[in-house]
Amino acid sequence: MADWNPALYSRYEDERTRPARELLARVPLATPRWVVDLGCGPGNSTELLVQRFPDARVTGIDNSPAMLESARQRLPGVAFSLADIASWRPEGAPDLIYANAALQWVPGHETLFPRLFALLAPGGVLAVQMPDNLDEPSHRLMRETAAQPRFATAIGDASRVREPRRPITTYYDLLAGDAERVDAWHTVYQHRMDSAAAIVEWVSATGLRPFIDPLDAAQRSDFLADYQGRIAAAYPTRADGRRLLAFPRLFVVAQRPS
Repeated sequence: MADWNPALYSRYEDERTRPARELLARVPLATPRWVVDLGCGPGNSTELLVQRFPDARVTGIDNSPAMLESARQRLPGVAFSLADIASWRPEGAPDLIYANAALQWVPGHETLFPRLFALLAPGGVLAVQMPDNLDEPSHRLMRETAAQPRFATAIGDASRVREPRRPITTYYDLLAGDAERVDAWHTVYQHRMDSAAAIVEWVSATGLRPFIDPLDAAQRSDFLADYQGRIAAAYPTRADGRRLLAFPRLFVVAQRPS
């Protein structure tokens, strides 16, 4: 995929930061020495970590140079590094690995989650939040649009564009055998959106990228017009003239024995 667009991503920063804040609220640590924000994006989640743990060393990790530049401008006192989560290994043992809306982009969860958990210091915490919306109309309609012959040649098999999400019980089992405790839960947010176009703008910064990045300008325009029509039908206007975007998210907080 092309590099991320921090400005587009940040247009819905309040909505994106809410689950990050709620994930952090369930982290059972008082004074960690080293905190890693894995997949830090433009630094909105990193800022929460700095505020919660002012005496900790905080490091942000991302594979997007554009996102890291935005994060450095936001938090000039924090160390940010370019790395791929799939192969990232810290030089020591963090007390907290915090991954908000990042691990859904990384394949091989059956090995990824135990590997990240094993990197922690004794008593350390792995805190993860991932969108769990692949079966929602917003994402189902991406695949349906992409499967049309006029787009399929460029995009490929739409069913394989995204890493499939496992049941929450799978993530629990991946960590519970070696953890002191595991806290796992689902939340379904209902975001008020001004229009169908606003919903398309939201997902254009994230989930829609693997579908539209391979297209040329004309194809991309056609794809977005087709997709927006489907979104308008799937998310009708409510009593106040807005549309509700249901957005399920999966949370897991696991702590190693001390």
